[in-house]
Amino acid sequence: MSATPGRLVVCPTPIGNLEDVTLRTLSVLREADVIACEDTRTTKVLLDRYAVNAPRVRYDSHAERRVAPKLVERMLAGETVALVSDAGMPLVSDPGLVLVQAAAAAGLAVEVLPGPSSALTAIVASGLPAETWRFVGFLPRKRGELQVVLASEETLVAFESPKRVPATLAVLAELDPDRAVAVCRELTKVYEEIVRGSAAVLAERYAGVDVRGEVVLVIAGAEPGAGDAASAQAAVRRLVEAGAKPRVAAAVVAELTGLAANDLYRDAVAGQD
Repeated sequence: MSATPGRLVVCPTPIGNLEDVTLRTLSVLREADVIACEDTRTTKVLLDRYAVNAPRVRYDSHAERRVAPKLVERMLAGETVALVSDAGMPLVSDPGLVLVQAAAAAGLAVEVLPGPSSALTAIVASGLPAETWRFVGFLPRKRGELQVVLASEETLVAFESPKRVPATLAVLAELDPDRAVAVCRELTKVYEEIVRGSAAVLAERYAGVDVRGEVVLVIAGAEPGAGDAASAQAAVRRLVEAGAKPRVAAAVVAELTGLAANDLYRDAVAGQD
């Protein structure tokens, strides 16, 4: 074993435009003994562009627990491991957590480089308040869970599948039609598009549209108290899923929360459609 252990360097990569890579990231990639890639083929495009010839190993969500111990062994032997995902910052809705935790547990240095981030790019481009904001990764699919997330009183930043953008906007428009939203698509790429407007306007615009590309949604914070209603609606849905009748579930939750039973009932029935 080397007397001077190696290190792990977390390297953000461009989210679209390859010219957004930093000089520091390129320096680390050139000097690394091995580059751990979410997809070696995707990373190869960037490496070929800048004539980086370091060896690559696949490190995706399926291989994390198998590959991480081997990479830690290499670092303990004095090697430098560079970690990249397909785009943006590793660990942010991308693989890498297992390796960072394993390296830290082994007493190895973990260095994180600054660089491109679709979440930061989107919130700045949205024109919505960014003093405090909440990143939630990919939005939940279940309506009840989605409503709870959308009730955040902070500006919300989330990834969304392009196929689900119309449905998500429709739910938001139903809950709060005047809420400001920005749909940020293909950021930094050739077909970058940022569409801003109210939930109602954007829900109508995207209804039935075949959205394509990478999408980040930025949603203005909800009015205070919206979270209470969302939590109550989610509670009714859980009761219904457990076998309770919607009318009975709505009545029980209404009695506990003071919210209107009819509103809770209508929401529960709508969620079954």
